[in-house]
Amino acid sequence: MSATVTTTKSTSTPGKGNGPASRMSLGKVLLIVAGALIALSVLRALVDAAQQADFDRVTSAGQIGAALSMAVPIGLAGLGGLWSERAGVVNIGLEGMMILGTFFGAWAGYQTNPWVGVLAGVLGGAVGGLIHAVATVTFGVDHIISGVAMNILALGATTYLAKRWFEPLADIGGSPKNSPQVDPIQSFTVPGLSDWLADLENHHWFLVSDIAGILGGLVTDISALTIVSVLLVVGSFFALWRTSFGLRLRSCGENPTAAESLGVNVYLYKYAAVVISGGLAGLGGVFLALVRSHIYNEGQTGGRGYIGLAAMLFGNWRPGGLAMGAGLFGYSDALQLRNGGATVHALLLLVALGLAALAAWRIVRKSYVAGAVSGAAAVALLLWYALTDTVPNDLVSATPYIVTLLVMGLASQRLRMPKANNRPYRKGQGT
Repeated sequence: MSATVTTTKSTSTPGKGNGPASRMSLGKVLLIVAGALIALSVLRALVDAAQQADFDRVTSAGQIGAALSMAVPIGLAGLGGLWSERAGVVNIGLEGMMILGTFFGAWAGYQTNPWVGVLAGVLGGAVGGLIHAVATVTFGVDHIISGVAMNILALGATTYLAKRWFEPLADIGGSPKNSPQVDPIQSFTVPGLSDWLADLENHHWFLVSDIAGILGGLVTDISALTIVSVLLVVGSFFALWRTSFGLRLRSCGENPTAAESLGVNVYLYKYAAVVISGGLAGLGGVFLALVRSHIYNEGQTGGRGYIGLAAMLFGNWRPGGLAMGAGLFGYSDALQLRNGGATVHALLLLVALGLAALAAWRIVRKSYVAGAVSGAAAVALLLWYALTDTVPNDLVSATPYIVTLLVMGLASQRLRMPKANNRPYRKGQGT
């Protein structure tokens, strides 16, 4: 095993990607979080002074709760992509696996109970992952082509099955495009603490009320499936970075030939990773069907599988960064549910100041072109904020996709994918 450890470590370059120099210390992370909270509080106070009270929704418990529910399916899809790509298999088919999760989760959920639906949705996504693994690992099909085919196959299969299974149930709410209603999964609220935080939030005190709103959203009406999802993120970190199983799996994504020379069954680990990937994406689909809406609807995933991939890239193929990316994309997605136009308009000021800070940092690091671009974008957003009162609803609905593009553009310089990602592998090729 010591040889495997050496091989894995040698792929990281200090200062880049997953190298030790690129990891932030706990103190730096806490400093960034504190700075963001103070910035939000200052901006809320400024906007309130200008009698634009819509900005307090940005840190309200309702906004944070909605962001969390939006972030969970994105995070689960991204976590599925992380498992697959750490083993060297690109999984563009996450969207299709989420679709399978929504359909089979709702189909089993309305017939029995929601938790059976959760199991069925996970199995549906895992079957999608197995199909992708057979195509890519066994037959050597290009990973991108196989993933796109998986998305098309899942959409076609669920559309056909919905007509066969749900249309005859019109008397209880079924149709060719949606399932009957499914019983909700249990949710939890921390007694006492939730009410106390809500009371603090309503005082609109500087910083204190903002922190109370954020914490209140994390302890009020939280689905049991959300708790399971958080545990899966933590468990994935320990499984992939603290166990011999995870070390072997990651070695398949870095140097499968070296892993094979040390007795690792590369095919088996790739299959396991892609099936787990599909199951996690299926669970994300289950969350959409059984927690968010209590029903299956055609087109329910709305591209969240692709956004999950973006969250994985944002997190540089690590669970912690993935969770942060999912939270960012979920937050932007939730804005359109909270009086979207006015809220997004107020948030333009925060984004403009963030870009201005980024521009200053780029210039200090002598990246003059990047600094000039960030500064120009900051000026444009400030002018947009000053000259308008709201953001058109059509643009608000595209907020999560715009944020995805912006974040990926800013984060792309620090990405370092597994070295053998999307590369064909055949047993014995290194001998």
